Amino acid sequence: MGEKQNGPFQLSFNPSLRVDFQGSRVTSDGGLILVRDLDERLGFGELIEEHLTDSRRGKNTQSPLADLLRQSVYSRLAGYEDLNGAERLSRDPTFRLIGSEKVWDRGVALTSRLQTFETEMLAEEENFAGLAKLNRALIGRAGAMDSGYRTILDMDSTEVAVYGEQEQSAYNGYFESTCFHPLLLFNGEGDCLGAKLRPGNAHSAEGWEELLLPEIERQQQMGKEVAFRGHAAFARPEVYEALEKRGVKYAIRIPANGNLERDIAELLPRPVGRPSQKPLVGYKGFLYQAASWNTARRVVAKVEHHAGELFPRVGFIVTNLTLPSRTVVRFYNKRGTAEQWIKEGKQAVKMTRLGCHRFRSNEVRLWLSVIAYNLGNVWRRLVLPKRIDKWSLTSLQQRLVKTGGRLVKHARYY
Repeated sequence: MGEKQNGPFQLSFNPSLRVDFQGSRVTSDGGLILVRDLDERLGFGELIEEHLTDSRRGKNTQSPLADLLRQSVYSRLAGYEDLNGAERLSRDPTFRLIGSEKVWDRGVALTSRLQTFETEMLAEEENFAGLAKLNRALIGRAGAMDSGYRTILDMDSTEVAVYGEQEQSAYNGYFESTCFHPLLLFNGEGDCLGAKLRPGNAHSAEGWEELLLPEIERQQQMGKEVAFRGHAAFARPEVYEALEKRGVKYAIRIPANGNLERDIAELLPRPVGRPSQKPLVGYKGFLYQAASWNTARRVVAKVEHHAGELFPRVGFIVTNLTLPSRTVVRFYNKRGTAEQWIKEGKQAVKMTRLGCHRFRSNEVRLWLSVIAYNLGNVWRRLVLPKRIDKWSLTSLQQRLVKTGGRLVKHARYY
């Protein structure tokens, strides 16, 4: 009892059971093999070769660049928070088999090599720009399989709390934390088209044109109609003017003020009589021009009276859509799915694990999480059966990716 066991051994309470520790032959991430097959069909390896450059020489090239990137992306897709588990995963059969034949027997990169890859190689200017191009090209290839005539773009920001002395982290009064404040752009299928890591005290809309305008141009070159949804942080005249100039339809929430409320004065009083247990909802569309606007624009108001509440709930949306007011509100409300996708990115692929000191290294890690998220989302919406294609990425991790497997080698095949 207590002696070291090097080989398999039987259990005292049930001699028919045998325990054997064969970590290099058993995996708990067998579902990643299915994602690797999708990766091959999408030409992910070709995209890596096209957009990323390997500047290493000599013995430093033992681990191919494509293998290193796949190891970084797939470990995040499997839910591993950082590089601390890289040494254990280096012998995992799944992570060996998703790489090139060179690493099937030798094993994938250890922590130190992967750390250098993420914080130095990918932080080089050419490779950092290549990550964004690689991500967009990957979504483009998936879109070619499932493309419609219209694209809806949702932009939102989020909080990534930090607990160290990371460069450009700052206190954000809205989130009441020291954080980074990244900006993310999604399409209607949940693909993250662009990401920008920003200091924690950046305004929610700062840098919007860097992500949004190139994507609008790209979609229009493909002959698609484009529509945009955004929360009140994007209620800025320069945003409206840029979208109108490009013929983009939009629905953007705007903060309430006295002038707007005067235009819907007839909807604000509670209806007389016994209050309904169901919310009483009213809509109104009207033209409005703020002092900073160069022209009048359509505003849609929604007023809700709830039982037990003294004042109504009022919301305003500025839009150039010609749809009925109720339809405009419904269209805007679907913007909430972008918040769900951000939540998935945080929980499933650990988008919040930005613990490097250098800002550029954290930018790289954000992009690696975005690529992992997109690979999982494309797998979900294009490959999986209809009955599970609405599962969250966390559910897919726990119920599909975390599938046990055993590596069996035969003379003719692995």
